[in-house]
Amino acid sequence: MALDLPDFPWDQLVPFKQRAAAYEGGIVDLSVGSPVDPTPEVVRRALARATDAHAYPQVAGTPALREAIADWYGRRQGIALTPEQVLPTIGSKEFIAGLALWLGIGPGDTVVFPEAAYPTYELGAALVRAEALASDDPAAWPESTKLVWLNSPGNPDGRVLSVEQLRVAVARARELGAVVVGDECYAELGWEPPYDSAPTPSILDPRVVGDRVDGVLSVYSLSKQSNLAGYRAAFVAGDARILADVLAVRKHTGMMPPLPVQEAMIVALADDTHVQQQKSRYRARRNMLRRALEGAGFRIDHSQAGLYLWATRGEPALDTVGWLADRGILVAPGTFYGVAGAEHVRVALTASDDRIAAAAQRLASTRRLAAS
Repeated sequence: MALDLPDFPWDQLVPFKQRAAAYEGGIVDLSVGSPVDPTPEVVRRALARATDAHAYPQVAGTPALREAIADWYGRRQGIALTPEQVLPTIGSKEFIAGLALWLGIGPGDTVVFPEAAYPTYELGAALVRAEALASDDPAAWPESTKLVWLNSPGNPDGRVLSVEQLRVAVARARELGAVVVGDECYAELGWEPPYDSAPTPSILDPRVVGDRVDGVLSVYSLSKQSNLAGYRAAFVAGDARILADVLAVRKHTGMMPPLPVQEAMIVALADDTHVQQQKSRYRARRNMLRRALEGAGFRIDHSQAGLYLWATRGEPALDTVGWLADRGILVAPGTFYGVAGAEHVRVALTASDDRIAAAAQRLASTRRLAAS
């Protein structure tokens, strides 16, 4: 019997993309959060030096990479981890999609994820025929819950969970005997105080988990902070027992991060300068887009961190997508991310400076026409 998988939503954007492309000056595509800026030179040099990769790489990562990941958590998040508590992955999406399977979750079990959520959490539940529940209220999580996904900063809405909110979620997951995972891929991209000067809170913070990380994992990706989406460079950290079980499966299936990528990750994790430079680029684009959207009558909700603005005109999401497409701007409807996004659109910051400026100019023209 074929799996009953969620629909792949992006096909719905094809007609809107055609409308936007017909606009004079061409399309400004703000629908996908894929980096457009160059991979930092220091990282590219590290990759080039490691291209003589004739032997199979280690699934667990080289000792140097595991040390680099642990050091990064200590330096950036103030979290003390051992190399046995970290594991590299081939990007973060494959880990998110596969974890329910690797944990032995199946029919009759429940996988919980945010009400406004990246679709892969639900996909992971569908792959094992578990129940999928979109819920932000830990008190509402049922006894059948075996896996909880938190996402902070959130995709699509840029919402940041506080230490107290994370603590409550972890306590409830432990009460249920469920594994709880924080998807934290945008942690370095905070925009509003106090997140503008330090990473957003991690689920592994001692203020959240206490003196043990039992049943708790953190997932992080270098795609966003370091423009490494094409490298598929990510990692998971936390409960060493769970990671050992996951590692055993990954060894059997040959899920090996390529050695040149592992070497590039070591350099990227040690260099904070390029991260701050990229954050400055995104901050300028965000400020320009936010002003333009608000000037055109949009309200921006949440969006304290991450690569998106969660915007609304108080109408059905696809109506807003069409309105923007008629101005040559393509965005993602909030309905791609659950019923909580019925009247929102996700506007990505991942376009070049000139295309962001073009979008802002088109929105400003709309405001001028409305005022005349």
